[in-house]
Amino acid sequence: MPDRTEAETAASFRELNRVNSLFQFSHPFAAGLPRWLGKANCERLNILDVGAGTGLLGERLTEWAGRRGWHWHFTNLDVNPMALKLGNRPDSIVGSALQLPFPDRSFDVVVASQMTHHLTDEQIVKHWREAWRVTRGSLFFCDLHRNAGLYGLVWLGMHLLRVSRTLQIDGLISVRRGFRLGEWRELAARAEIPDAKIWLYYGTRIVLQARKPVR
Repeated sequence: MPDRTEAETAASFRELNRVNSLFQFSHPFAAGLPRWLGKANCERLNILDVGAGTGLLGERLTEWAGRRGWHWHFTNLDVNPMALKLGNRPDSIVGSALQLPFPDRSFDVVVASQMTHHLTDEQIVKHWREAWRVTRGSLFFCDLHRNAGLYGLVWLGMHLLRVSRTLQIDGLISVRRGFRLGEWRELAARAEIPDAKIWLYYGTRIVLQARKPVR
C-alpha cells in the first residue's frame, strides 16, 4: 500500500479484516485441515502462514484450535512490514513468499489465504516450490474461485459493509484475478508438487492440499 500513512494503512487493513470475517475466510482451514490430516495429527501443529498480512488468520485458527484443546503455533510471514506491525503478533517475520527465510522442513504445515492471486504464474510456481521445501508435512492453500456468482456476492457484501470505494474496487479485481481448477492443477505440476489435490470450497474458493510422505 504505497504512499499511504500508517493511519490510512491501518484503516485499510481494518476494512479488509471485516470483509474477510464476513466471508468466513478461516473456515476452509478449520474445516479442511482436521478432516484431511486427522484429529489426532492436529493436536500440536507448527504452521507457517505465507502472506499473513496482520496475522488475523493465525489468530482465528489458534483460538479455534485452543477451544478443542489443540495447540497451533503460527509464524506469520509477509512482505509488508507495516501489516505485521499493525498485527503486533509474536513470531512475525518480514520476508518474501518467493524466497522463504527458513531451512528445509521447518514447519508441519504451510498455509496461504487469498494471496496467490497477487502473483504472476511464474511467481506462483516459485512460491509453491518454496512452501513445499520448508514444510515437513503438508501444504494447504486457499484462494478465490473466479466465477460470476462470487463476483456478485463480493459486490453485495462490500456494499452491505459500506467499505471504501478503494476496497470495493480491489475486492472485485481480486475475484477477476482468481483461479479455475485446471489453472491450479497446471501450476502445481509446474511447481513439481506431487499428488496435489485441488478442489472447490462451496464454489467460492479454490483449495490446494498436498502432503509429503512420512519419513
